[in-house]
Amino acid sequence: MSSAAAPTLPLPGDPPGGRRAVWVWGIGVAVYFVAIIFRTSLGVAGLDAADRFGVNASALSTFSILQLLVYAGMQIPVGLMVDRLGTKRVLTLGAVLFTLGQLGFALSPSYGTALASRALLGCGDAMTFISVLRLGSRWFPARRGPLIGQVAALFGMAGNLVSTLVIARALHGFGWTATFVGSSLAGVVVLVLLLLFLKDHPEGYEPPPVRHAGWAYVRKQIAAAWREPGTRLGMWVHFTTQFPAMVFLLLWGMPFLVEDQGLDRGTAGELLTLVVLSNMALGLVYGQVIARHHAARVPLALGTVGTTATLWAATVLHPGDHAPMWLLIVLCTVLGACGPASMIGFDFSRPANPPERQGTASGIVNMGGFIASMTTLLAVGVLLDATGDDYRVAFSSVFVLEALGVTQILRLRRKAARRERETYVISRVEAVHVPV
Repeated sequence: MSSAAAPTLPLPGDPPGGRRAVWVWGIGVAVYFVAIIFRTSLGVAGLDAADRFGVNASALSTFSILQLLVYAGMQIPVGLMVDRLGTKRVLTLGAVLFTLGQLGFALSPSYGTALASRALLGCGDAMTFISVLRLGSRWFPARRGPLIGQVAALFGMAGNLVSTLVIARALHGFGWTATFVGSSLAGVVVLVLLLLFLKDHPEGYEPPPVRHAGWAYVRKQIAAAWREPGTRLGMWVHFTTQFPAMVFLLLWGMPFLVEDQGLDRGTAGELLTLVVLSNMALGLVYGQVIARHHAARVPLALGTVGTTATLWAATVLHPGDHAPMWLLIVLCTVLGACGPASMIGFDFSRPANPPERQGTASGIVNMGGFIASMTTLLAVGVLLDATGDDYRVAFSSVFVLEALGVTQILRLRRKAARRERETYVISRVEAVHVPV
């Protein structure tokens, strides 16, 4: 029996979905949407931040590195918090923290306080996506999982679109403080909405009580999730696919296009917007393909990595001073596939772990891409300073992490597929014996 059939199996106790599910889940997605606006606002303000705080490339990259370091480091703790405390409490804390972080960044008088604000923002941001994934699994049937995850990521990219279009223009029209203080008000709005309307699960679908035993429980939860090959494979898929676009959008895309490729800021902003629009369009395609053809997960992930690496190499190794515009357009279009491809990682961890461990497993998977992004952000900044702003050398660091990730995906894919088939057979046997 192929594992491709596993996601279509109606599991006992599946929530029904429906309009109320869309409304409640939509509030969670709105919180994630705002978190992405705050996370990516530095991507269009990198040059402004360098001028405001008087820092070089390495120090500028530290903003994003620290933010992602906090984000990645919080993933397993947040997963445990979601499993133990529920979605609403964790999302509420996250919204408070990322709103305070954005406001602090707006008012920071120095580089040090700005760094602390980005760290606070990263901590709050870390609590959003795993919570939204958990919320979707509690309100929608399991067969909708791949599509629900991709749609959530799509709305996240819409937040990135707001950064590239609205934040960038506001910076030049209203200045640093007014732009970032004004944007922080969006965090207050979503905080009020989730406090008033968000619920962890529909009535009658309460999860079974789980016995918690302090640190012993925590260690057991993490170890059990990590032992599943699907969790580890999901982490490496997320690691390998997400980071090229993340690095480009979060910090280095704008300086590369303006300083190395000679484009004006308006044109560079349009190319960053193209990455976001491509991501949104391809997210729906990837979600539908995976929901209908589960066996396509690994080929789709590896195909995305291969295509991204090819276009990245063609751009940074292009002879002459600047790559042609058509090549930059194709590169940005292909980078849009990185986000949807990274979501495939969660489709490996989801069937590999029981409901009471979903948050922890998702946290492990979500660490992958952000560790890769953090590493590459640092490598690019250091190499730019060491080589006198040679983007060809600095951007070549991408290939090292892609090679590492592909090696791990190829190593784990068969083991994960075998384990998933075993889990599917067990679930079929248990479903037959569930009383109607």
